[in-house]
Amino acid sequence: MAFREDIRDFLRAEPDCILVTLTGAAGSTPRDTDAWMLVSRARLFGTIGGGQLEYMAIDQARRALRTDSLAAGLAVPLGPAIGQCCGGHVGIAFTRMDKDVALQLVARSDAEIASRPHVYVFGAGHVGRVLAAALSLAPLRVILVDTREEELSACPVAGIETCLTPMPEAIVRDAPPASAFVVLTHDHALDFLITAEVLQREDAAYVGMIGSKTKRATFRNWLSREVARPDLFDRLICPIGGTTVKDKRPAVIATLAAAEILTAALLHNSLNRNRFKDKIMQKI
Repeated sequence: MAFREDIRDFLRAEPDCILVTLTGAAGSTPRDTDAWMLVSRARLFGTIGGGQLEYMAIDQARRALRTDSLAAGLAVPLGPAIGQCCGGHVGIAFTRMDKDVALQLVARSDAEIASRPHVYVFGAGHVGRVLAAALSLAPLRVILVDTREEELSACPVAGIETCLTPMPEAIVRDAPPASAFVVLTHDHALDFLITAEVLQREDAAYVGMIGSKTKRATFRNWLSREVARPDLFDRLICPIGGTTVKDKRPAVIATLAAAEILTAALLHNSLNRNRFKDKIMQKI
């Protein structure tokens, strides 16, 4: 289930709750100042990093709920005194939920979701479905694309977007900037067609294709012949997931590839945000 739906469901079910926010984070800390969580009498939503720090915050919030009082903020050194060895220092604020706070929090969640990098997984076979499921756990927007309806219907996770299309390459053209693309269809010729289309986009965060050394070499020859742009090949990751672990089980390939794709997508997204900030500062 998508995060946007979760927070609305939680607030509907637990309107009497407290927003716990990290207001400061110095040194080594489990989370940064953008971390928050919701605490009701019986349930939690989100996390500020776990461990004793989080237990302290939960106790403080629930005490305020029981006594119908305001919870005082906390300044917590993350050392032996609370059983943590991070060595940093955090500040925690507590805000009682009301209509305005709920609206602001939902808007914040919506903005976070809208800024998530897009990842297009082409191919809903054994590896593709597991890969999409693994990626769906991360702050990404995952779109599983296939030409076969029966394969898409077997997707195990409801939160993954699916796209049935006879022309997957058209999806590549319409994807937003900084998207990540991984290609693992049931047809090598279709893999080549989609991957060539992706490589011609200079703004892709990641371009990966499942395969072997032989498939990689065959694609390189095909790309030079059909697209006449051999320089594009250098941007391709093939095989996906690296070559250190020699294991061809779908779950292993998918897990290794998910880490690779997530790293590329988040790094690319972070670089784009920094460039945007630099442009804004130049105008000020």
